[in-house]
Amino acid sequence: MARIVIDAGHGGYDNGAVYQGRQEKNDNLDIALAVGEILQDKGVDVVYTRVDDVYDSPVRKAEIANQLGGDYFISFHRNSSPEPNTYSGVQTLIYDESGTKAEMAENINDELEDVGFNDLGISLRKNLAVLRRTNMPALLVEVGFINTDADNALLDARFNETVEAIAEGILETLEDTGQLNRPSYRPPQQPKTIYRVQVGLYRNPANAERQLEGLAQLGYPVEIQRFGDLHAVRVGATDSLQVATNLERDLRRYGYNTLIVTD
Repeated sequence: MARIVIDAGHGGYDNGAVYQGRQEKNDNLDIALAVGEILQDKGVDVVYTRVDDVYDSPVRKAEIANQLGGDYFISFHRNSSPEPNTYSGVQTLIYDESGTKAEMAENINDELEDVGFNDLGISLRKNLAVLRRTNMPALLVEVGFINTDADNALLDARFNETVEAIAEGILETLEDTGQLNRPSYRPPQQPKTIYRVQVGLYRNPANAERQLEGLAQLGYPVEIQRFGDLHAVRVGATDSLQVATNLERDLRRYGYNTLIVTD
């Protein structure tokens, strides 16, 4: 059975495009979870890069997909234009036209056109990490323009039809390629070192809780780990030292004293 890695674009402190209070990251997550549920009901093996409001870099999301041995990576976004209500429609981005990703992109766009979206076609993008760094066919689906009122109205009024159309486009491709019932090879996973960024170490748990709340409000995935009488406030969990280093740099910009630690 094919394994689909589904990515909800942006998240956490990265809102994506924003229009009249509407945040792209929330639309992306709603679409991703709904499409994933439909695929799972059809027997597809679905995994997610995020299921709540947290941030991972595009590079990290590609790493997650590669580690999970996905057969396809599909990232959901909303498009945006410099001026509101200028453009309308759906567009799917791919790295190149090799393999089956172009077929899947075309199938998704065709199905969304039937729902009522304008089909803006397929676009090749060489500079997007989630398309360039994934070891599998990867697509980025722009589900309408978030700063176009007509696209928002259509998405809201026909949300169920929209996610069903996306799922149908995916399933059509899997059926054409015989992947609906064909087992996929899963490379064995070796234990990895997990890196976190420590931003505080307290004897008083109330101090640790206050720092945790502040970081959570900024959208960071944060937790408190106890070591005897000490309470360590730690952010993130990644097997990439580069990702941890980037996270540490971001936290220092907010004024936190940081230390990269390992599990």
